[in-house]
Amino acid sequence: MTRAKRTQTAELQVRLLREGITEAVHRVQATVCDSRGRVLSVAGSAETATFVRSALKPFQALAITTTGTLERYDLTDLDLAIICSSHKGTIEQARQAFNILWRCEIEPTQLRCPTPPGQRSPLQHGCSGKHAGMLAVCKQRNWPLETYMQRKHPVQQLILVKIAELLRIPADEFIGARDDCGAPTYFMELGQMATLYAQLTSGDNLDMERIIRAMTHHSELVAGEGCFDTELMRLTQGELVSKSGAEGVQCVGRVGESLGLAIKALDGAKRAKYAVAIHLLKQMGWISPAIAESLSEQFLTFSDFKRLEVVGELSMI
Repeated sequence: MTRAKRTQTAELQVRLLREGITEAVHRVQATVCDSRGRVLSVAGSAETATFVRSALKPFQALAITTTGTLERYDLTDLDLAIICSSHKGTIEQARQAFNILWRCEIEPTQLRCPTPPGQRSPLQHGCSGKHAGMLAVCKQRNWPLETYMQRKHPVQQLILVKIAELLRIPADEFIGARDDCGAPTYFMELGQMATLYAQLTSGDNLDMERIIRAMTHHSELVAGEGCFDTELMRLTQGELVSKSGAEGVQCVGRVGESLGLAIKALDGAKRAKYAVAIHLLKQMGWISPAIAESLSEQFLTFSDFKRLEVVGELSMI
């Protein structure tokens, strides 16, 4: 990510209005970058840092697409979509994660993601596809299965190197921590997240193109019916790729345009990041007014007397 100087502009505000009266306010920052890491527009600061969380999954999937694992086990775009997913644990989604393990002859007991409360299997965890993909790479490379979540494990080091190469940052400079599923995630600036999504959608890399195709063609696996990522990708029909992360992180890439958007609701509010995403995507012309209205009905309006309103715009750099 490159800048002429440190930039700080007005943050966005998301207001919860009850019959037109403000009841709660969320602070949100956002950044747009191109694939070279240039900051094009910002609200707040491009240098605001947070854990990327599940918005990292399309790049963790590079361990699958660049090692011949898909071909070795005859995995499809459906499998790749579930590898990139934060799913709801439906039967269809859990079966797709199981399909990866079955094709690689790996027992589900090897999964180290937790079993969700009230469920019977780690396959129902929202990150089970990512974990199944990591195990598939380990099986293909003859790496240990039992310790695949450890930061020094070869599969995690492979993922870190891929991310470091994309951002042109030495791998040992990344600050890592365990995500809720137990796998590593990394502390990044919003500009770095936006740059990753600009590169993902640039069309310059066949491995990333396949990830984009899997996510946009099978958006129902990436999140689920009624979820923001699924609905945005379904409505835009392959023009945008979208991936949420926990604690207020949202990333969107414009396919074929080498542009990425990263959003962080500072208080971690899911409703705030979705409201800002809709607002900014409409502002930038990435979605039509009709799509913005459809998304607003689903994610900004809660009842006849309660809705969200976004105040502010991106500033050009």
